[in-house]
Amino acid sequence: MTIEADELLTTTRSVRKRLDLTRPVPLDLVRECLEIALQAPTGGNRQGWHWIVVTDPELRKTIGDYYGRSFRAYYESGASAGALFQDDPVRAATQRRVSESAVYLGEHLGDVPVLVIGCIEVPGGLPQGNQAGLWGSLLPAAWSYMLAARARGLGTAWTTLHLAYESEIAELLGIPADVRQGVLLPTAYYTGDTFGPARRQPLDDVLHLDRW
Repeated sequence: MTIEADELLTTTRSVRKRLDLTRPVPLDLVRECLEIALQAPTGGNRQGWHWIVVTDPELRKTIGDYYGRSFRAYYESGASAGALFQDDPVRAATQRRVSESAVYLGEHLGDVPVLVIGCIEVPGGLPQGNQAGLWGSLLPAAWSYMLAARARGLGTAWTTLHLAYESEIAELLGIPADVRQGVLLPTAYYTGDTFGPARRQPLDDVLHLDRW
């Protein structure tokens, strides 16, 4: 598959309901995507990232159980996507669709063939105050992974709800204490290539020139 850069950047969506849970994903394909991810920028060129690719069914099931538990708490809190923007009929409809797909992923994360967890080294622990410099050295690479996956017929979704059980998952996977998890990317072939640009706020509503 060949996708022009602008199309790739505007049609890479979080895929949840349309992940093919029955089709195996070759590890070599995941490695290709991660090789591209490693070209992303990091602060000081430290490259302190680590990538845990989980394919073992029992490990995936356990992580999926933690994720499902976290998702249910999030959903029941009233802060989930479906509860937002209820005073705007157009946005509310979109939010309901997002929420429905999120519920599906919450129930099926452990069935996704590949789970990729992006981590970063924190030798001195998490910094005090603003942590943008730390996470800015991991999250661009995770987005690059998602773009590379989309270009290869794979769907992904940006998820972080597993972090409510970060220590339990770290113990499960043997992650050292000085390495923190930043994102979990379920990865599978997607069904139906009809992705398009999402509805977003107008640029002029969020653009500030020179000052706020």
